[in-house]
Amino acid sequence: MAQADFLAGLQALGYGATEVAPGRVALPYTIESGKFAGRRIQVGFDVPGDFNLTPPSGPHVSPRLLPHQSGGTHPNGGVHDSRFGSDWQYWSRPLSHWGQTAKTVKDVMAHIRHLFDTQ
Repeated sequence: MAQADFLAGLQALGYGATEVAPGRVALPYTIESGKFAGRRIQVGFDVPGDFNLTPPSGPHVSPRLLPHQSGGTHPNGGVHDSRFGSDWQYWSRPLSHWGQTAKTVKDVMAHIRHLFDTQ
């Protein structure tokens, strides 16, 4: 149910999101700001079974935009290979402020916009 709710929330916001595997959702995304502004990419999420109590982990991004760097923090660190496939990378960017949000899909996407804005 959590994945269906997450997917429905993305679609309600106008994103053409689809289920790519059990517990995984991806969507086309145009980066609005930051150094990658205007690029059209794919953003993927591992949706936890207890969403919205727990947010999705940091995003999966395709194509790869940043060099692999397992150590460090945003904006350059915490970039790993992704379970979504070889054209994807995982950005370890947890929603550490989840408890201060309304815990909605809209809050997840605001976090994504912030990540790209601060690149």
